[in-house]
Amino acid sequence: MSVIPIPAGRRAPAAAGRGGRGSLAWLAVPALLLFVAFGVIPLIGVLVLSFTSWDGLGDIGFAGLSSWQAVLADPGLPHALWVTFLVMAASWAVQTPASILLGVFLAGRQRYRAVLSVFYFIPLLLSSAAVAITYKALLDPNFGLGAGLGLDLLAQDWLGEPVLAFSVVIFVVSWQFIPFHSLIYQGGVRQIPRSMYEAAQLDGAGRVRTFFSITLPQLKYTIITSSTLMVVGSLTFFDLIFVLTAGGPGDATRVLALDMYKRGFQANLMGPASAIAVILVLVGLALALLLRRLGGRDAAASQLEGA
Repeated sequence: MSVIPIPAGRRAPAAAGRGGRGSLAWLAVPALLLFVAFGVIPLIGVLVLSFTSWDGLGDIGFAGLSSWQAVLADPGLPHALWVTFLVMAASWAVQTPASILLGVFLAGRQRYRAVLSVFYFIPLLLSSAAVAITYKALLDPNFGLGAGLGLDLLAQDWLGEPVLAFSVVIFVVSWQFIPFHSLIYQGGVRQIPRSMYEAAQLDGAGRVRTFFSITLPQLKYTIITSSTLMVVGSLTFFDLIFVLTAGGPGDATRVLALDMYKRGFQANLMGPASAIAVILVLVGLALALLLRRLGGRDAAASQLEGA
């Protein structure tokens, strides 16, 4: 009885697959090194500075928990944290619906929508400081757009009243960052199978019902991703608010990032400023994990069902 030998080459794909996975793992090493160099190490440095006493120029001295005690005992911290969450919630409430609608609109197949996509994306290409300077000039009650056109409605003291100043901040932030999130939703809409819309049309569903029955449910994880970027990004709003209102009037728009800057670079208190920076990181991490948890279980379940 003869034995037919199995060619050794047939086992090569498995070995090649293991080698391929190994080579792909090595490709992540440069990104990991960059993350450690520019993410982990600076974060550790800020954490260490929060336990020191330093004016930014002289010697660094260990101060124990004094910086943390000063920050946590400051009555301005809860207010800055409250304003930060207000800006976060209001900007999310404005940006999310507008970004979804624009993303769905721009996901169409008409040629002119590609041109509109370019125009909608222009605000994101501008510097936040330049945007703030422009709006500050336009909203000036004496020399701005309202005074030039003779419109009393636009000639108000937009940056001198707490409610108006807060509304202006939300409007400018939304105007600048809606294009970015619209681009995310545009990509998400184009990933939805066309067969679902065709089946809805056969069932007689209109555009509104199709939007709420197909588009929005299919964009669930896109909404979670966009909301995570939006919420965590709102914690770092500084340059736009600093140039536009400087935290005023009073402390109406003094967010936590601006409070950190004023403590560190105006009052030369690097210890308390570093403590606020750590608080910002912890708040952002908690919010990101919360939003991830909202869609994590469903995402894992859908992957198991697909398998």
